Amino acid sequence: MAYETVRYDVADTGVATIALDHPETRNALSDQVLDDLLAAFTAARDDDAVRCVVLTSTHEKVFSSGGNLAGFAEGVPLIHKHFGTNRFPALFQLIGELGKPSICAANGHVLAGGLGLALACDLIVARDGVTFGTPEINVGVFPFMIMALIYRNVGRKKTNELLLLGERIDAAEAERIGIVNKVVAPDDFEAAVQEWAVKLASKSPVLMRLGKDAMYRQQDLAFVDALELLHHNLTLAFSTEDIQEGVAAFFQKRAPEWKGR
Repeated sequence: MAYETVRYDVADTGVATIALDHPETRNALSDQVLDDLLAAFTAARDDDAVRCVVLTSTHEKVFSSGGNLAGFAEGVPLIHKHFGTNRFPALFQLIGELGKPSICAANGHVLAGGLGLALACDLIVARDGVTFGTPEINVGVFPFMIMALIYRNVGRKKTNELLLLGERIDAAEAERIGIVNKVVAPDDFEAAVQEWAVKLASKSPVLMRLGKDAMYRQQDLAFVDALELLHHNLTLAFSTEDIQEGVAAFFQKRAPEWKGR
């Protein structure tokens, strides 16, 4: 399927790549871009051939500049703006419930709403030289929609600093405070992303789905409720053919052949 503002491709390895492709706005998260992202992630979720999703950008300098500021000032009824911004939580929830691992390949600056989009992914690999930040406060806005994601990934005081000062941090600092998993030199960046993506795509799809579901759902549960959910998912895992195959392959010193059930 073709999209207006993103590129979508599935490789033989089972890795789907969703690339933001609206360079004239530096991949600002307009309604159209968000609709295309929702459609592309839905396609990846529903395609059994897809085992891992990489989110990146075709822009040589910017991953995403964040929310569409022009849209904030449009003279449309407030209720329509409210309904329009519902695309953000819908997208963040879709990525969280994807059932497949996701990597943000941050090959350009990750700003404002773009930071929320990156943090919605399971892992972030950053190209050395890119920056991260929430500069909304500098233009009289505030990063409301991405705040929940930042607080769930970064310590409270450092998050407060990002939100209130609106200053950018470099990739090394983003790695230090827990936004980024790994920073890679530009020449090695694509290879590093593909290495992780192919490795993730090689895992059991059914166990990955059970694990991803548990990761997403337990994060805000009370401790006892989280244990109950995890116990439930462990029991489900015992019922799968893939767990039997994985254990057998381990003892037989061979690569497992996943059935996906």
